[in-house]
Amino acid sequence: MKAAVILLPGLNRDRDMIAAITRISGQPPVTVWQTDTTIPDVDLIIVPGGFSYGDYLRCGAIAARMPFMKALQEKAAQGVKVMGVCNGFQILLEGGLLPGALMRNASLKFVCREVELEVSNASTAFTGGYAQGQIIRCPVAHHDGNYFADEATLKRLQDDNRIAFRYANGTNPNGSIDDIAGILNAEGNVLGMMPHPENLIEQAHGGDDGRALFESALGLVAA
Repeated sequence: MKAAVILLPGLNRDRDMIAAITRISGQPPVTVWQTDTTIPDVDLIIVPGGFSYGDYLRCGAIAARMPFMKALQEKAAQGVKVMGVCNGFQILLEGGLLPGALMRNASLKFVCREVELEVSNASTAFTGGYAQGQIIRCPVAHHDGNYFADEATLKRLQDDNRIAFRYANGTNPNGSIDDIAGILNAEGNVLGMMPHPENLIEQAHGGDDGRALFESALGLVAA
């Protein structure tokens, strides 16, 4: 399975993501620069975290208007799996690949700590390596991770089982509505999430709870 990682000025988790994909799949992902207008044929495209363009205007707003975004939208429409983590989630929202918005954390402070996540839908291309309702550990590091959607959108997400992860056991770090930590598009091939699974994939990280997400997305375990 081949993967690609999008590179943008200001990201700081791209190397972490490349290292995680390389370690888990056995081969490094291809990299796509923000001015590229095409994306190679791959099975998974990842937009990693950080602070693209310094989070000016809105988090992800400038990045979502760079040339790579049209190619990313086209790949997603073709059914290619796309995952956005933290700033990558913000970019996918700004690019119209997922619904809703990410606001300033309810505490109005940057949050960097470990949280617990409930696997709310284990029947997706990204979560097949987990059990339904499983609680996993995952680090977060963000200032604008407070997910919000209007009532109709939230109901669609709930009714269509498109909430992939929820913050569990009172560890919601940002005030996200319905404790949402990660959501899917209607087709199920685009995932956006605030926590950083790439930073918990081996015992050197203190645990490997994030590993199954990549194994699932890379087709190394059955969904």
